[in-house]
Amino acid sequence: MATKEQEKEAKEGESPRDEDRAPPSSAVSPSPGATHENQGASEEGEEDHGAPPAGTLGATRYVMTGFFLAIIAVAYVLGRTLGAIWGRLAEASWFQNSMAALARVGEEERSEISVTIGALVALGVGVHLYRRPDVRQWTNEVASEMSKVTWPDKHEVTNSTIIVIVTSAFATLYLALLDRFWGFVTNLVYGS
Repeated sequence: MATKEQEKEAKEGESPRDEDRAPPSSAVSPSPGATHENQGASEEGEEDHGAPPAGTLGATRYVMTGFFLAIIAVAYVLGRTLGAIWGRLAEASWFQNSMAALARVGEEERSEISVTIGALVALGVGVHLYRRPDVRQWTNEVASEMSKVTWPDKHEVTNSTIIVIVTSAFATLYLALLDRFWGFVTNLVYGS
């Protein structure tokens, strides 16, 4: 990424000094024997934030999936809530007198209309939040950090699951035997 001074010099026909010019990020690939100065070249020049190769979404796919799932969840909850409120209001006599047309709508139609309204509101809120720079920055940071997480492999998950099941079974058996023992002692002390 060129600075404003470099852009100005380039427009005037002057080339920027070699030490100010940043190599393109694709040209910087430190070799195994590279020194620390060579490795820091990409930090001083064009910043490479681990951008995914062209054609992949990287951490952005998590952001988009999160927004999509949140919109669906909010649409469902809002639609069901609006339907329940509308159903309660349709039973009230003051609502039937003041808004007879809304009170006469059938239960199935109320549900469809409520879900549609909920979906439209959720979509509008989701798109509004997705376009806000501060929300996008926060979600991108969260997705970036989540992409750095080292998830366990199948072998580790299987071993951990077996340990949890065996430990739970042992604890259940131990507490059941302890309960029986203390029940026996209580019967001996207090008599039955």
